[in-house]
Parts: sequence; C-alpha cells; structure tokens
Amino acid sequence: MKKAILLLACLAFGSSFGQDHFSGITTSKRVGILNGNMNPSEFSNLDSRFEIQLTALSLGVSNNKISFNDIIDGNDVESLLFAGNDNVDFNLDAELALPGVAFRLLDWGFAVSSKAHIKANVVNVDSQLGEALVNEADALEIITSDIYNNGNQRVNATVWGELGFSVARKLWEKDLHRINGGLTLKLLFPGSYANIGLSNLDANITTSTTENRLHDATGSLNIAYSGNFGESFSDSSDYTSSLFGNLNGMATDFGFDYQLKNKIGKGNRLKVGASIKNLGSMTFKGDDNVSNTYEINIPTSGIDLNDFNDVEGLDDVKAILENNYPDSYFEEKETKKDIKVKLPTVFNLYADVKVVSKLSVTLFMQQRMGDNEKDNQITAINSFSVTPRVSLGFFEAFLPIGNNEISGTTAGFGFRLGGFFLGSNSALTALTSESKQGDLYFGFRFGFL
Repeated sequence: MKKAILLLACLAFGSSFGQDHFSGITTSKRVGILNGNMNPSEFSNLDSRFEIQLTALSLGVSNNKISFNDIIDGNDVESLLFAGNDNVDFNLDAELALPGVAFRLLDWGFAVSSKAHIKANVVNVDSQLGEALVNEADALEIITSDIYNNGNQRVNATVWGELGFSVARKLWEKDLHRINGGLTLKLLFPGSYANIGLSNLDANITTSTTENRLHDATGSLNIAYSGNFGESFSDSSDYTSSLFGNLNGMATDFGFDYQLKNKIGKGNRLKVGASIKNLGSMTFKGDDNVSNTYEINIPTSGIDLNDFNDVEGLDDVKAILENNYPDSYFEEKETKKDIKVKLPTVFNLYADVKVVSKLSVTLFMQQRMGDNEKDNQITAINSFSVTPRVSLGFFEAFLPIGNNEISGTTAGFGFRLGGFFLGSNSALTALTSESKQGDLYFGFRFGFL
C-alpha cells in the first residue's frame, strides 16, 4: 500500500504533467479528428474532405497538496503530501491518440480512430492514514490518532485501449443556421487494472519509536487487480506494456452542435456544442484476476503498518492480510473472478464566440457523471476553461485559462502551425511555482482536398 501511494506521489512530480486532454486544440478553428473525439458531431465540420491523424500525446498530473515551489525548495514531499487535515487527491492521466482517418461525404462525416489510456489516481485518502503508511515508527512519544472517513479512500490504476467508429450528419440547415449530430461506437481493449478501496473507515493509529499500529478499526476493504498490476505497478513498463488487451467492452459518445454562420465568407459567429463521452464499461478477465471485498474488524492488538513498507503490488498486500493476521481481522465477504469497471463518463458543453475578425473566445465545461469513490469507477475530473484564440488560417494561438476541482486555477498556452500543434493547460501558472498541476500535449495531422 505504501508503495502504491508513494508511486503516485513521485509520478506527480517526476513527470510534471496536467489535466484536460488537448485543451484548446479540441475546439480549434481547424476542425479535425481531435475535435470529433471531443464531440462526434464535429466530424460533419471537418476542415478538409480527408483528414489523417498521425499521432498525438497528452500527459497530465495534478494534486491538491504539493506545489512546484515545494519541489524546488527541496522540501520533504512525502511529509507535505500528507500534512494537515485535508484528504489527498491526485490524478495522473495520459492519452495517446494513434493513427486515424476521417472524411466528409455530402452531408455526412465518417472517422476511424484509436487511442490508448493510462490513468492513476489517489482519491480521498486520509492524511493521517497516509502519513502512517509512508513514515516508519519514529515518533519520540506515543501518539494516538482517531480516523473516521465515511467515504471510500482509493488508490487506482487503469490501462486500456479503444478503437472508435464515428458517423456524423448535418441534421438541419437554413440560411445562417446549422445543426449537426454525431455518434461514436467504441470497442474497448482492457489492459491492466488495480484498485484498493478502504470505505467507511473508523480506526485508531498509534505511533511511537517502537510501533506503527492500526487498531480498533472497522470498515470495508476492496482489493482488485488484473494484468501486470498484481505483481507490480511501480515501473513505467507496468503501464506501457499493456496498452491494448483483448476486446472486452463497448462504449459510445454522442453529441450535437449548433452554428450561427457568418453573413459573408466562411466561419461562424457562434458555435455551441454538447456531448456525452465514454458511456459504457469494460471487463478485465484473466486466470490471475483477483477481486475480493473484506469486512474489517481489527481489535486493540491491531496490525503493524510497517508490514506494508516493501510491497510491490496488490498481490503482496493481499498475501500480508491473509498470512500475517487472523481471518477475523479481514473477513472475506465477496469474491469475483471478472472485474467490470465503468468508463469515466463525462458531459461536455462548449461555446465558441467570434469577438472580432481573427479573434474568438471558447468557453468549455466538463462535468463527470460517475462517482469517483466507487470501486468499479474509472475517475474523471470536473473542470471549466475560457480560451481566447487568434486564428490566422495556417497559424493559430490560444491561451486556456481554467479551473478544476483538484489543482484549482491554471493558465497555459498553445499554438498550431499547419498540422503540428503544441500546448499546455498550465505552462503559465507553472512558472509561478505555486501550481499544483503540470501538463503537455503535442501532435501532428494533415488534411487534403
């Protein structure tokens, strides 16, 4: 358990990346496959008759406790992460857009796209519990802390791939007005999965120079893993070696957009779009799958948290619980062989408003539709952004200013030069060193005819 929490804390600042994928470029004036991935109705608005996406990569990390200033000053990251009374939230999210193709035909738009996802999260972890797991017994005096958390404290990691087939169509057009609709069907290829969830924990932790003990504890514990993550998830290869597993799930995206066109020339005075993404689930199957739920009833004698110092994966955690302590401490209540998880379903709403020629402002909102504390839920983050944009045809520059529920306010910068683009949601706020988020994305695509 300690290894899992430490891993995510290190990733947050070893990688230094941020949050909303391809923010700014997904609402670009040059409509391409990334726009359609955000809202499938946009495939009706493709800039070129044929669009080829070679590759694109977006990486993001955020947390609610540690800033870049803490890292620069050489502060003790582990201690700061679990300092104070606020629960710890952390999110690492990577999306690799693989080669794809899209084209327009009359009033229709079509696309085939593929992506790989890596997500790792700490959700609602109690700071006192985290500190006890990270720090070995070294208190100069005996300290007993009470912990009560009626939520679900999670450490979770998920890797999967997807293949999408999209269709969009102009639904209505009259004079200066146009409405499009679109749908994407996704085939899902689950790779690796790990989850440890500790819900409704009511416990005491006693630390001193000789002990680091969790005792008088009740609650519920879920341990589930599949693929590489059973043995380890402390190396980057544990994630990248299983981007695509076997086909075992389906999901859909659907959306609409409305356009108020310019009276003269191409382009829009206003575009408003809405979509629901990732409506579906996938199932991890395998002979080595584990999904166990335990009822916790630990007496005053307690368990030694230092037992978990050297664990590499969740199978080590499971072995310690079952071999080092009586069955009554962790009574098995449910066992499953297959692990079914829900995708991070989100509702997207955006509006692009023309201010003057070549200058527009895009407002974007993402609202999750699932519960991040559910053990079978891949997490998503609520966010909002305002993006001023200068569009000069071949060149485009934008300044995303946003806010999300984990790291707070961010400001970044991005540009497009022909088919190449590069950007960040947090490049400007990262310069202040107080930013709790960092991110980067880039890619290349081209269109013709």
